[in-house]
Amino acid sequence: PSGYLSAAEIPLPRLYISMATVFFAAAVVWTYTLLKYRYSVFKIHWLMAALAYTKAVSLLFHSINYHFINSEGHPIEGWAVMYYITHLLKGALLFITLALIGTGFAFVKYILSDKEKKIFMIVIPLQVLANVSYIIIEETEEGTSEYALWREILFLVDLLCCGAVLFPVVWSIRHLQEASNTDGKAAMNLEKLKLFRHYYVMIVCYIYFTRIIAILLQFTVPFQWQWCQEFLVEVSTLIFFVLTGFKFRPASNNPYLQLPQDEEDLEMDEVQCVISWNHAGESGSDWRSSSPSPRQTGRM
Repeated sequence: PSGYLSAAEIPLPRLYISMATVFFAAAVVWTYTLLKYRYSVFKIHWLMAALAYTKAVSLLFHSINYHFINSEGHPIEGWAVMYYITHLLKGALLFITLALIGTGFAFVKYILSDKEKKIFMIVIPLQVLANVSYIIIEETEEGTSEYALWREILFLVDLLCCGAVLFPVVWSIRHLQEASNTDGKAAMNLEKLKLFRHYYVMIVCYIYFTRIIAILLQFTVPFQWQWCQEFLVEVSTLIFFVLTGFKFRPASNNPYLQLPQDEEDLEMDEVQCVISWNHAGESGSDWRSSSPSPRQTGRM
């Protein structure tokens, strides 16, 4: 009597608008953090902010789309198109950001290897295909044969994207394990290794919960509680965003951002030593004359 949505979808408009507000508030807090610590900010931090704002706008349009479906019985084309566009951008930004953080780009290095570039060439087209599959599913009746086909395609492609985005993190962990055994800066490498392991576990838990547990939950709960699947997915996404932002925040006490470039630091240390030695030699002529020569001390 209250609308055209099913019992499982009636809470969705309020759920999406509420989560859009929460994501927007988180994005504002993140932007404030970037402005506060602007001297420690990298471009990838602003990419993370763009992802949070895009996620909030996508949820807003999703709520509006469901509102018109409930009141009119069909979606308004303009709002539906806006939702699909922001949903596509959100999916692309999410996996690009995860892959860039996993490779350590902008934090510890500024050049991607050929192997890492191939990951982006695989993940981005797969994400486009996954989002196209999602749009087709949304616009197809559940009783048609194409619905089941595109649903299987979406599930497979989404899992492939999630698996591909883990490879840069695994490569970084393996590289850090090797470097911690051979490099003199073992403490730094172990700190990086610990952080990347935590990040890897976070991604695995996020993928496992949103792609597998949530789907199993949908088939086990009564039909009037199936909206809880969307609620748990959005809450887990929010927690994942907050934890990722906390670990890679632009702060002076962040161990990830304190890690310097090995070759550049060695060169800078040598330059500083030379400068300080020359400065001491120019300003300390008395010290030169009074200090014994190698011959006087018997050392060559």
